[in-house]
Amino acid sequence: MNVTELDLPGVLLIEPDVYGDDRGFFLETYSARRYAAAGITADFVQDSVSQSRRGVVRGLHFQRPNDQAKLVQTPEGAVFDVVVDIRVGSPHFGRWVSARLTADNKHQLFVPAGFAHGVCTESDVALFSYKTGDYYAPAHEYTIRWNDPDLAIDWPVTAPILVHTEFVKAGVSESRPIAVLLLVICLWIFVLLQFGQTLMPAALQRRTQERL
Repeated sequence: MNVTELDLPGVLLIEPDVYGDDRGFFLETYSARRYAAAGITADFVQDSVSQSRRGVVRGLHFQRPNDQAKLVQTPEGAVFDVVVDIRVGSPHFGRWVSARLTADNKHQLFVPAGFAHGVCTESDVALFSYKTGDYYAPAHEYTIRWNDPDLAIDWPVTAPILVHTEFVKAGVSESRPIAVLLLVICLWIFVLLQFGQTLMPAALQRRTQERL
């Protein structure tokens, strides 16, 4: 297979080896050893499939703190796939790349953890298949507006079909404070877990001495 890194580090376009004859074709959509050799070492835990009609935009989705690496492909139809770097401190924050995934080209896209992801259906119907490196967690899912002016994504539609939960969402500039806040919370929990047992007895000892 041929693997190409796109303009965002770690985002990989995969062209699998396809073996065809008069019966049809065969290809491997995932092999842990071969994909690890290509730099894809995510521990995939869930497979999902969505179906969409022409003009549907899903995304731009991401999870915090349950970041998901994704390996995506389109076994039926065609989609315009978009990946946005929203990693805190990344020099590429707010940049995006795209790829066209179709049943004909059989390409896959690897999306590392820490990126937002979205797709637009370009065919009458499309099946979208994806492996994820963490479980879907609705309570930790966020969405960036598909038409965020700070991103200026060149979508193939101007009036997409959206689900009601995707009409009003944050822009990419608002996703940075969300990520920073969650990072601070995680660090605070870590400190409490590491030093709580040491700090608590000391505090109780001081209170005891004060009462005496």
